[in-house]
Amino acid sequence: MSPLDQLGAMAVFARIVETLSYTQAAASLGVAKSSVSKDIARLEASLGVVLLRRTTRRIEVTEIGRAYYTYCARLLA
Repeated sequence: MSPLDQLGAMAVFARIVETLSYTQAAASLGVAKSSVSKDIARLEASLGVVLLRRTTRRIEVTEIGRAYYTYCARLLA
């Protein structure tokens, strides 16, 4: 994943954490929900960690995900 792609994926991840919704994150960013899902999958693969646990009813941010969100929020601000 290139640095620019990773920065974009970080913005997607931050928006998901803020909304706790892939659908709302995609809508607010003006992209398809499938694009959001792919960005998160690539980000998790490149980092080698699970940031989000997703079920049919909810999204749970892992402990590592919460720490990474703090990093992303500072970087993106």
